[in-house]
Amino acid sequence: MTTDTPTTEDTAVRTGGLDARLVVDRGTFRLDLRLSAAPGEVLALLGPNGAGKTTALRALAGLTPLTAGALRLDGRTLEEPEHRLRVPPEDRPVGVVFQDYLLFPHLTALDNVAFGPRCHGTPKAVARAQAADWLDRMGLADRAGAKPRALSGGQAQRVALARALATRPRLLLLDEPLAALDARTRLEVRAGLRRHLADFPAVAVLVTHDPLDAMVLADRLVVVEEGRIVQEGAPADVSRRPRTDYIASLVGLNLYQGRAEGHTVALDGGATITTTEDLTGPVFVAFPPAAVTLHRDRPDSSARNLWRLEVTGLESHGDQIRVDLTGELPLLADLTTAAVAELDLHPGRTVWATLKAAQTHAYPA
Repeated sequence: MTTDTPTTEDTAVRTGGLDARLVVDRGTFRLDLRLSAAPGEVLALLGPNGAGKTTALRALAGLTPLTAGALRLDGRTLEEPEHRLRVPPEDRPVGVVFQDYLLFPHLTALDNVAFGPRCHGTPKAVARAQAADWLDRMGLADRAGAKPRALSGGQAQRVALARALATRPRLLLLDEPLAALDARTRLEVRAGLRRHLADFPAVAVLVTHDPLDAMVLADRLVVVEEGRIVQEGAPADVSRRPRTDYIASLVGLNLYQGRAEGHTVALDGGATITTTEDLTGPVFVAFPPAAVTLHRDRPDSSARNLWRLEVTGLESHGDQIRVDLTGELPLLADLTTAAVAELDLHPGRTVWATLKAAQTHAYPA
């Protein structure tokens, strides 16, 4: 694991918060994550399908038992298999917003939110008053009497969040909270969720495969692949210095690994890249696809990096065309539609790719 910013483990233990080592064995798959977060911090677990994100979330909620390790929240041990200690899920100060929200279809929005406090022994009238307050905070006071089927996706998400927060949890878990929303609603709800998480005084853990959700909502990213943490740090640090192909793909960068001698990096695949950084030893080199310029003929260019490549594929990427190239240095390039037409690009076309050293970013591996 690589940590780009100091871990909050000591802070979490000292002042409360989350301190956990989650070990779960499920057949041939093993999850082994060390997680810590201070009160008020939003942690995002990011990773490809099958990486172990949902297993980690279920372990934090107490829905999947730990095989080993321990889970502590605000200094209280909630689970420790070695000592046969396990607090039942319903007795943990944990709130969960599930991907499909799981609102009770026969209850109104008000009674859905009041359900948690009622389960904790709060009198009905008091619980309903608290629920009304939470719905008001969510901008849903006028939907208190509506049942889930009458709510829009964004409204249902906010009711689910209010229900999770109504019990005043010390750990809030969000499982792909925006995945069920259309693009337009997602933009609006994401902004609202960011405000609510900023005001949340305890620890929040967000599970997502969407890098934008993670970058916007989280204070710290924990990238998980094959049950292990492969990178951890502030969103800006992780996006600027990816350490795996998965992360590079998420943030839209070409990523390579090699050995630097001054400004020249000899890549593991045999090619070389000239960079502005002066480094020695194992490094990563990254650059955006938009930094690559393609030419039909060998150019007379001042660019320090020049490769002869072959087009293997083209696909729309936002308002540009992403070109997949192979050869001495397989890479991605982003071009305008006009540039693709002018170059007459198609699979099998040979082109020359140039890249200015100033457009690269090299950093220690």
